[in-house]
Amino acid sequence: MKIRHALTATFLVALTSRLLPVAEAEAEGTDCDITYTRTACPGQEAESYKKCDGKQSCTKHVAAASEALCLDAALQACSNDRLDVTQSKVINAKFKGKALKSKSGSDDVCLDYAKRDAEFNQCSKKK
Repeated sequence: MKIRHALTATFLVALTSRLLPVAEAEAEGTDCDITYTRTACPGQEAESYKKCDGKQSCTKHVAAASEALCLDAALQACSNDRLDVTQSKVINAKFKGKALKSKSGSDDVCLDYAKRDAEFNQCSKKK
């Protein structure tokens, strides 16, 4: 009986030690929801929407410890390196369920994206 108890205790300790870091990371790091809405270049819908499993819009959960970090992650999500695939993006962010506004007060964080003019509405231009 003592060996069985020892093995059970060892198993539970090992299981708990593996699951605890995952649970802690989920509890403290996934409070930021970023919603992507893409506008595809003509004829590029399938490729543009691929990152949202074929849908024009989707929400992804990212690690962020504060509203400011969540907003920074959302602003980075505005980046568009597929100029001939995605015409533009609208990015909205929520931290712990609260909708965040960009520095200019907009729901669309990409309105404040510094490279907006260079990376959006470039469908007809070659890279």
